[in-house]
Amino acid sequence: MVTFNDFGLNEPVIRALNNMGFEEATPIQEKAIPVGLQGRDLIGQAHTGTGKTAAFGIPMVEFLKVEQGQIQGVVLTPTRELAVQVAEELNKIGQFKGIRTLPIYGGQDINRQIRALKNRPHIIVGTPGRFMDHMRRKTIRVNQVNIVVLDEADEMLNMGFIEDIETILKDIPEERQTLLFSATMPGPIQTLAQRFMINPEVIRIQSRQVTVPVIEQSYIEVEEKQKFDVLCRLFDTQSPTRSIVFGRTKRRVDELYEALSKRGYSAEGIHGDMSQARRDQVMRQFKEGLIETLVATDVAARGLDISGVSHIYNFDIPQDPEGYVHRIGRTGRAGQTGAAITLVTPREIRHLRIIENMTRGKIARKPIPTIKEAIEGQQRLAVEKLMNAVEKGDIEHYKGFAEDLLDATDSVTLVAAALKVLTKDIDQTPVKLTEEQPLRAKQNKKFNTGHRGYARGGGNNKKGGFQRGGRMGGKSRFSK
Repeated sequence: MVTFNDFGLNEPVIRALNNMGFEEATPIQEKAIPVGLQGRDLIGQAHTGTGKTAAFGIPMVEFLKVEQGQIQGVVLTPTRELAVQVAEELNKIGQFKGIRTLPIYGGQDINRQIRALKNRPHIIVGTPGRFMDHMRRKTIRVNQVNIVVLDEADEMLNMGFIEDIETILKDIPEERQTLLFSATMPGPIQTLAQRFMINPEVIRIQSRQVTVPVIEQSYIEVEEKQKFDVLCRLFDTQSPTRSIVFGRTKRRVDELYEALSKRGYSAEGIHGDMSQARRDQVMRQFKEGLIETLVATDVAARGLDISGVSHIYNFDIPQDPEGYVHRIGRTGRAGQTGAAITLVTPREIRHLRIIENMTRGKIARKPIPTIKEAIEGQQRLAVEKLMNAVEKGDIEHYKGFAEDLLDATDSVTLVAAALKVLTKDIDQTPVKLTEEQPLRAKQNKKFNTGHRGYARGGGNNKKGGFQRGGRMGGKSRFSK
């Protein structure tokens, strides 16, 4: 077991990590932190939920100088939600050293951000578009930046940010440390690394498959018009504590969470057309457990860092393997088990096989749950609620009522009646969703899990990292 004391960190950083409850380093932290502390470039192939924020955040906070009141570190993220979450964690890691982090993203008043920048943060976590806007306005200056992190690089590629990232990297001093984290390694990300990184150490947390071993993956073959009833039966049989349902379109998300609410499930939706205030409200309710099910599009869910998600339901099959990896990575986090269930129409089976082949993970076929199984699931849930109440105690005030009831009826009848009251009826309120066209199967040529190394064009070094041809020793930077 590797603890954070083993890395030789300064006392303020160790104190912050202890305060955050960090004990044992995760695999990505165990391998990435020493490389980061050496000042070397790094490529980490790791999905969300593996602890990668601390993997790059700890070396960043360790090295930055409090007395230098200028921006010294930059983290680029695909979404505003991830920017906020990363900034929150970096502020916690830097709390006792005095390192301040500011999130910068679109959708927020830019004048408010300009005022916040005058407080001279040490680290900026931002989305590429808004970060470039500040660079053009000269409200962010990058001449003192000595460490850059590209977080969820494949997602930034999918969202069309690759040229923005290149523009930003060209303006940041060449004598810097660059850390890149990505769940997958498509060609354009490899090319980006070749251009802007110096012989990076490559760390892969899972050598055989990109998806997560602790996630039980399965699919159910079902006709489009039956999907919603099947989803409801899954909820009733599995009783997820906290779940995310993925829909393909914004219309689908709106219809789904409204239909779930109509049938009595605790659900809300989130997609890109919602105001930022509304999205923040929904996410806060979901994190606090006030909502049990979040219905989301891929774009809205990118970068969400939510613990305790027990089930992922792909109501619509994702467009590509990268999307599948990112969706199911929202469960099974921090060593917890999770389940990912995909609803597939008969015409989409071939598309599922392509995803299964490219992610190198087994997706097991499961039958459609029966109404009987749904009823039994709700009965089990009622028993669990009753037993949890017994274990928690604090039922003294009810014992007198119980004794009076036992004088009137026998204990078995009384418990049976209690379970009947607690058991949710199977709601079959008619619901109509707009049908989505099935996806056509096609090979995704850009998907590359990188199992044969990352080198393209240049030589491949002994540790599997990038190396640009023609450069002799030293940590010089390539010409722009």
